[in-house]
Amino acid sequence: MKQAPNFKLPYMFNDQLFELEKNHGKVVILTFWASWCPDSSRDLPKKEQLFQTMDHDKVQMVTINVTGRERSEEEARKYAEQFLTQPTLTDNGREVYDLYESDGVPTTVIINQDGDIHAQFGDQASFLEVVDALGSLI
Repeated sequence: MKQAPNFKLPYMFNDQLFELEKNHGKVVILTFWASWCPDSSRDLPKKEQLFQTMDHDKVQMVTINVTGRERSEEEARKYAEQFLTQPTLTDNGREVYDLYESDGVPTTVIINQDGDIHAQFGDQASFLEVVDALGSLI
């Protein structure tokens, strides 16, 4: 398994920074998305339901808006305000998206408690595949 690259990104709705390595000991689920993307619009509501039922002491779910693939910051903020309650970060262009070698939105990355990439899914992955991969960790 490959160590997940550490990163720091700002939250979309406050002035704090999220740092990946501060979440070692938890399973971390990253979802890269863009507001215009139909696949993101299908995927994120399911992840949102998962987020509502998750044990937040064991699992940290975070969405990352890929600003380098976004039409406008305003559209991204509107989308997040309307549809997301899980923590939402703002990528620095495509910096973290590229760091994780993503090639579409949504991209889902599951990072285990030791900070290794357990699984990574592209835009065509089913929600059940993501849940199955998560289930083997918790």
